[in-house]
Amino acid sequence: MKPKPQVLEVWGDFACFSRPELKVERFSYPLITPSAARGIFDAIYCKPNRESTQAQFRWQVTNIELLTPVAYIALRRNEVGSVASVANIKQWMKGTSPPQPLIIEEAQQRQTMALKNVRYLLTAEIRPFPGHENKQQALEAQFIRRATHGKCFHHPYFGCREFPAYFEYVEPGKGKATPLNYTQDLGMMLYDVFDLRTPNNSHAPPFISLFRAEIRRGVLEIPPFESEKVLKPELAGRRIPNA
Repeated sequence: MKPKPQVLEVWGDFACFSRPELKVERFSYPLITPSAARGIFDAIYCKPNRESTQAQFRWQVTNIELLTPVAYIALRRNEVGSVASVANIKQWMKGTSPPQPLIIEEAQQRQTMALKNVRYLLTAEIRPFPGHENKQQALEAQFIRRATHGKCFHHPYFGCREFPAYFEYVEPGKGKATPLNYTQDLGMMLYDVFDLRTPNNSHAPPFISLFRAEIRRGVLEIPPFESEKVLKPELAGRRIPNA
């Protein structure tokens, strides 16, 4: 069964989609990345098997439409240099060891070039993994019910959890907003940090993929993850076809 496009209009006061080549100071891409867009859909609806941690389907983002002008804002934040150990926290919860305070000896002040007043129209499709192809229609119906009623497993966010994203379900072809007349070649953009071809990413190592991104008349078309236009680790060193 051919997947039906699912559309969300999302907006927020701030966003930061960090460029991976800038390690210390965070500098946002001018547009939401496919992985961040997928994360918003996942926050609303994702469905693992009850018998295992493997997902029944994945989201394939196909289009990102820019609805507001790109505007940056400089933020300076204090960040801690260390975090509590997960293993220690589990021991404290079980009572096998006494809780110990986390002493912050020195805070690190970092600059963030974030986006402000963002609004996008996101289009994605449900792609069932092998063995779940017959659930396509039921999965789509469940997502529509959840998105229409504003339900989500956790509140979606724009890159950083302190930048909440608000969403509204839009029937395909009936969106009121129109993309900006804006064109820009963004160069190489982060596609995702997981191998989307496998149904189990919860314990998988990072899998960085990139693609050539170009906004044309306010629309960024996202190639399928399986496409050769998406540069994956096994394709390192190969020339990427033009998007």
